[in-house]
Amino acid sequence: MQFDAVADAVANAVAGAMANGVAGAVPNSVANNCAPPSRSARYSPSAPLLTLLCLLGLTPFHTEIAAAIEFSSATTQALPSDAELEKAGAVIGDIRIDNQNVFNTNDPKDNIPIYRLANRLHIKTKPSVIRHQLLFRSGDRYSRHLLDESERNLRSDRYFYDAAILPVSYHDGKVDLLVTTRDVWTLDPGFNFGRTGGTNTTGFALADLNLLGTGTGVSLSHSSSVDRSETSVGVSNSHVFGTWTSVSVDYSQLSDGTQRAVIINSPFYSLETHYAGGMIAQSGDHIDSLYDRGHVIDQFHDRGVFTEIYTGWSSGLENGWVRRWSAGLTYDERRFNPVTSWTGPTVLPRDRRFVYPWIRFDLLQDHYVKLENRDQIGKTEDFYLGTTASVRVGWADSALGSSRSAMLFQTAAGHGVASGRSTLVLSTVFTGRLEDGDLRNAVLAATARYYAQQSSKWLFFSSVHAAAGRHLDVENQILLGGDNGLRGYPLRYQDGTARALFTVEQRYFTDWYPFRLFRVGGAVFFDAGRTWGTAPLGDQSLGLLKDVGFGARFGNARTGFGNIVHVDLAFPLDGGTSIKRMQFLIQTQQSF
Repeated sequence: MQFDAVADAVANAVAGAMANGVAGAVPNSVANNCAPPSRSARYSPSAPLLTLLCLLGLTPFHTEIAAAIEFSSATTQALPSDAELEKAGAVIGDIRIDNQNVFNTNDPKDNIPIYRLANRLHIKTKPSVIRHQLLFRSGDRYSRHLLDESERNLRSDRYFYDAAILPVSYHDGKVDLLVTTRDVWTLDPGFNFGRTGGTNTTGFALADLNLLGTGTGVSLSHSSSVDRSETSVGVSNSHVFGTWTSVSVDYSQLSDGTQRAVIINSPFYSLETHYAGGMIAQSGDHIDSLYDRGHVIDQFHDRGVFTEIYTGWSSGLENGWVRRWSAGLTYDERRFNPVTSWTGPTVLPRDRRFVYPWIRFDLLQDHYVKLENRDQIGKTEDFYLGTTASVRVGWADSALGSSRSAMLFQTAAGHGVASGRSTLVLSTVFTGRLEDGDLRNAVLAATARYYAQQSSKWLFFSSVHAAAGRHLDVENQILLGGDNGLRGYPLRYQDGTARALFTVEQRYFTDWYPFRLFRVGGAVFFDAGRTWGTAPLGDQSLGLLKDVGFGARFGNARTGFGNIVHVDLAFPLDGGTSIKRMQFLIQTQQSF
């Protein structure tokens, strides 16, 4: 029976390894890559199974598999299924943390001097930081749901590449668990460059997302963009003193002003979280620019102060659904002045101050799936496919210090559907305020994203985004251009009261892994979009604009700075003769 239990542990570890993206092609040297590492050289009845798996190309002998074997050596009975464990009332026993370094030196391809040096210089995430993020403790009832949710929480941390939690043994009514994570390089003493819509963004930064392995992020950076230059310093930690409270402090000195922000938040970190609360305080001043045809058409000085406190409560997960209530108080003030050096027209927004209490209701369905090669390359992706809805309503009144009375609202809804190899994700947002019986600064936006997996390497992707505004505040523009989806055109090229953008992409995910640092993919794309209506000072819409293009994608597998680097060439099919006939884009985005 012990062999069966070990085999189960190995199978689970193999599944976790493949989900982590560590299962690779058949190694060139079977003797080097399919042999157990020396620390596990003692005979195990599962060793022939592992060697067979490796020879078949299903997985090399990775650290997490060896750890699963070691940890399960004391197993006294076969490992039941998750349902059987939960039905039997099993409790969680020992919890072992196996946090792996950036490079796996048990793999000969990673076992080279420069990568060994990187591992020595990198301070791994402390086990206590990982343990504090688990939603279970020794002695708790076993729940696969809590294990899955803990995995998602760990994967959301930028200092981890992936995470897996495996039951590895069952004895005396207790389930022993192995928590496996893999660190990424978090120190960034680098130079940054990006290009979209015909303009460059440059900068340098000295930042660490995981200082001394504590989960604390610190940064000092300078950047220069089309809008302004900015020097910033910031400190953040999502788990202060081993709690779920996050703290973030940022200060930025701008070429046209300053920005300050302090956030303290204890969120709904789990579907079973019953209480939440926090506060945010922001202030800043800068120059706002209005754009049309890729050029500045107006400017004004914008000074703002925003403060909010809230508290929330929930009964937790009930029959697959979560209902959350929140209440808070918000102070939001904006003041606008002309820019004295500006020689163009100036249409100033109206000063405003809203002080209002609000209440919010959220409905969330528990439905997550793990996928791969959708928006990332060779990395586990947590797709939310449930139904969600949110409504927030507040009332600003002069009795509380508001400059005028208004009902402010925010609503959102979303739903995901998966059928076979196809996935459809829908979302919509409606925000604004009701003043004197009329909608002001109201924006209704909707997005649909469709994924059709053709094979393990090929994926068809399509998306539609639409937005419409009514009586928008002057500083809020609905723009369309090279920096928000219409890749063949200058940034902020079209301005209007509504817009729509349609995109299709044929994506390709390769096995190329240059320098063991980047996962590589590619895409051929077509974009079509237009705006409607005439915004203040803006020209009439140019109608439907289209572009085609292609590019490479580089998935960052070893650092926590940016997920996917895009390098694209895009060719406009419409527009005036003044725009370039080819756009070269380099940008870092969260998805493919």
